Amino acid sequence: MSKKKKNIAILGSTGSIGTQTLDVIRANPDSFTVEVLTAKGNADLLINQAIEFNPNAVVIADENKYLHVKEALLNYDIKVFAGYKAISEIVQLESIDIVLAAIVGCAGLESTISAIKAGKQIALANKETLVVAGDLVTSLAKENGVNLYPVDSEHSAIFQCLAGEFHNPVEKIYLTASGGPFRGKDKSFLTNIKKEQALKHPNWEMGSKITIDSASLMNKGLEVIEAKWLFGLKPEQIDVIIHPQSIIHSIVQFVDGSMKAQMGLPDMKLPIQYALGYPQRMKSNFPRFSFLNYPSLTFEQVDTKTFRNLALAFEALNKAGNAPCVLNAANEIAVDAFLKDKIGFLQMSDLVEKCLQTINFIGNPTYVDYVETDKETRIVAAEMI
Repeated sequence: MSKKKKNIAILGSTGSIGTQTLDVIRANPDSFTVEVLTAKGNADLLINQAIEFNPNAVVIADENKYLHVKEALLNYDIKVFAGYKAISEIVQLESIDIVLAAIVGCAGLESTISAIKAGKQIALANKETLVVAGDLVTSLAKENGVNLYPVDSEHSAIFQCLAGEFHNPVEKIYLTASGGPFRGKDKSFLTNIKKEQALKHPNWEMGSKITIDSASLMNKGLEVIEAKWLFGLKPEQIDVIIHPQSIIHSIVQFVDGSMKAQMGLPDMKLPIQYALGYPQRMKSNFPRFSFLNYPSLTFEQVDTKTFRNLALAFEALNKAGNAPCVLNAANEIAVDAFLKDKIGFLQMSDLVEKCLQTINFIGNPTYVDYVETDKETRIVAAEMI
């Protein structure tokens, strides 16, 4: 008897994670079909993907590009919609088995919540969803019997180390960080960094927002907050360690002192495939790791005095409420300003810190509070620049 293929909806199919997800599906045509594709504004790539994978429907978030997509797909049996609201509606389709949430930033929150309410399993590549509204999202997932399968390499590593151990208490987890392109540099060096330098990551191929976040260690800060919600941890159970080779993707330490690490070459397709295929491990032809090519794996302490974003993220996590939402929104504005040469590399942390001090704190936010906090923070941050 042949097993049923899983129908996948990819939110953010033209981005780095989206295109790599399609590579995984391309390599496993007997296991997966593409049911829905959505993109923000890259209409031409969305059209090409739709023609190749023949989904039931596509959504272009930029409504100005609706006609362009519609006309290009006229001769195909593919429904075309536009706008973020359409993305939140399309994820409720009965035919969808798994929603891969890879819309960058806070923009991905609404559609992920909508998919959870519709009882869809979630492969989560949008870390902002849990950073901004972790409490709300995890409660909704429990209520609706929905699993959140992490796609981030670090969280996938923790998830893989916990397989078969879910009943065993975790003492602590270690998220590994490569340290980015500026590992070991001091503040005087970082003062004059240009975006071209920050966009060169030593180990990973990623979109520009996440690459800058990696260079500033904000990415690791967001991952710390995400880990708290994914694995039900207290802030003091989460540690970050610099591991320049990016071979050990993260580590779990159990109450008996035993540690499990998940290792492999840095390749996002592996965690994507693990999330989509779970609980089965699927065969792959990804390049294999060889110890002889990496005779030494090294570890260092994080310098949170120079890279203050990680300290700010822990601060927001400890404060809880809407503080992580403020952190995330302020950071999105800061990164955008840095990429447009409006502020310096170290000023991104200054901006985030000011917003954390300025924006009104809410201890038990509702969904509306999160949306309002996000909006207010963006306005205040933009004014500060």
